[in-house]
Amino acid sequence: MHQTIGKYRWTVVALLFFATTINYLDRQVIGLLKPTLEKALSWSETDYGNIVMAFSAAYAVGLLFFGQVIDRIGTKKGYIISIIAWSVAAIGHAFARTTFGFGVARAALGLGEAGNFPAAIKAVAEWFPKKERALATGIFNSGANIGAVVAPIMVPWILGLWGWQEAFIITGAIGFVWLIFWWIFYEIPAKQKRLAQAEFDYIHSDIAEPGDSDGKPVKWIQLFRIRQTWAFFFGKLLTDPIWWFFLFWLPSYFSTTFHIDLKKPSLELVIVYTATTIGSIGGGYLSGYFIRRGWPVFRARKTAMLIFALCVVPIVLAKYATNVWFAVALISLAAAAHQAWSANIFTTASDMFPKKAVSSIVGIGGMAGAVGGILFPLVVGRLLDYYKAAGDIGAGYNVLFVICGCAYLLAWGIMHLFTPRMEQVKL
Repeated sequence: MHQTIGKYRWTVVALLFFATTINYLDRQVIGLLKPTLEKALSWSETDYGNIVMAFSAAYAVGLLFFGQVIDRIGTKKGYIISIIAWSVAAIGHAFARTTFGFGVARAALGLGEAGNFPAAIKAVAEWFPKKERALATGIFNSGANIGAVVAPIMVPWILGLWGWQEAFIITGAIGFVWLIFWWIFYEIPAKQKRLAQAEFDYIHSDIAEPGDSDGKPVKWIQLFRIRQTWAFFFGKLLTDPIWWFFLFWLPSYFSTTFHIDLKKPSLELVIVYTATTIGSIGGGYLSGYFIRRGWPVFRARKTAMLIFALCVVPIVLAKYATNVWFAVALISLAAAAHQAWSANIFTTASDMFPKKAVSSIVGIGGMAGAVGGILFPLVVGRLLDYYKAAGDIGAGYNVLFVICGCAYLLAWGIMHLFTPRMEQVKL
């Protein structure tokens, strides 16, 4: 009996893991094709920053939309709408021929991809007790890293064989394969007929969560009146843009600073994103370990997040890196720490809010991160253009690494100010 307990919970995690992998694979393609597209379409760094901003702006709007929609129609239907939308948009990049066309395609991709995390975090809250949620989140969130690992191998290979258009078409089509498995295997615990009673009881072993009894969705305007919402808001606002910088500009950083050929599979990028997989799963495990040791849930989350915030700080030393592998080591540590942070900050949403509001809260926080993602690429693009014109683009990256190193400690401090005890919300 012990071996059967958890079977369907980990089936759910597997589905969420592969969806997130595809999500980030589709998101990462443009960063790897950036040098090729810059030459083909005569992009400046500012042009590329504006295209990234189009994705971020649409992602912000999409998160608010999907957060509410998924809380109303459920995870199964919400995920289906999301992955169809983003897969069609990913394929649509292949037909863009202007900078404006790529901006439109990126905006459509951002709208569709916004459904991934609100649906996934809600599914974890539905299928896991609190002591396992951070680990489950860390495992499925590591799909973001796997997508980022697969992309530097897969995209240059497709580019070399067929061209950049085919890279968008092939990667975009993968989402439709996942959709078949999601339709067949996913249901909430109450509707999963093959779920053993022992596992059902374990899933619901937490004390009943305040506000879930009536089952009525919560309007997101109401959530903005709660200080826990603002803690999650600022935690995402200050740290999500750093991860997007790692995704969209790291390939270009290695290319311009260390002359890495992005038309070939990049070992450096593979190492960075492999490290983030370890960080994501390890970060989820650490706070769960503290809870199993008897720590209160909120203390465990906060302590783990402070540790991960400190692990990002050494990236400020990247400006002294004259050897590519020293830079890889520093960036790998920071990127891994981000994903460990991410696994825990997502879980604070389901720690602090009842299940019926989780998707909405994740949508609000994700919107905040996307707003940061709108503003930060503008800074990045103009900063790099300025230093490129001065003949020292590396100095521009040095400034950006200092910003990265400080962002997480600032975010942790603000979250602590808003929620010193992180009490659970009653709705």
